[in-house]
Amino acid sequence: MHPMLNIAVKAARRAGSIINRAVLEGGALEVRAKNLNDFVTQVDQAAERAIIGVIHAAYPEHSILAEESGDTPGARPEYQWVIDPLDGTTNFIHGFPQYCVSIALEHKGVPAQAVVYDPGKNELFTASRGRGAFLDDRRMRVSKCIHLKDALVGTGFPFKELSRLDLYLGQLKTMMGSCAGVRRAGAAALDLAYVAAGRLDAFWEMGLSRWDMSAGALLIQEAGGMVADLQGGGGYLDRGEIATATPKVMPQLLEALR
Repeated sequence: MHPMLNIAVKAARRAGSIINRAVLEGGALEVRAKNLNDFVTQVDQAAERAIIGVIHAAYPEHSILAEESGDTPGARPEYQWVIDPLDGTTNFIHGFPQYCVSIALEHKGVPAQAVVYDPGKNELFTASRGRGAFLDDRRMRVSKCIHLKDALVGTGFPFKELSRLDLYLGQLKTMMGSCAGVRRAGAAALDLAYVAAGRLDAFWEMGLSRWDMSAGALLIQEAGGMVADLQGGGGYLDRGEIATATPKVMPQLLEALR
């Protein structure tokens, strides 16, 4: 394992232990609304502090971009860790077991290392650029699906950008008539990991943040899948929208979304 990926795994597991302990103890959650339909708990914050602590102990000069604490510049800004300590917070609050820790290391703006960790199921998805993607110690590949009509497609509602809801509903209507099924589980980073693992054949969502996508996108690319923005371009991390699928399904997905 690449040494930087090893640090990401250590950090993700440390955060996962905090999340799991909170579930087992069953104490009251301190829930605060950051924005419309966007929540944070003391568990998100504790998990993020743990992740940053592990990373800064190993790489104190690297920059950090984290969901709760924002942008922390470092002496070597070409390395930036992109962190979502608990993707799927609303699920977590309600006891719906679909949430994860997402950590990516970007080098000059390009994801180079990726970890998505599901602490509830103890599933660890990892990737290093050019070295493949893995679920625990097993190599991951995207599914062999070649037709959108046969695809199980994941999605996420644009709950932070309700101004785009009409556009999304049009896409959803088209997709429901074009594929085998649509699923919305509520944790984008984990959905992307599922595309990499072949559990979903495609996925699309808008209104996302960089920390929702960076790790999952690298997982998919290293597992042989394709990733783009909704126009088919490469600016998905900056545009906050993503479309991803198996190589054969990707053109059909983009056409349906148009």
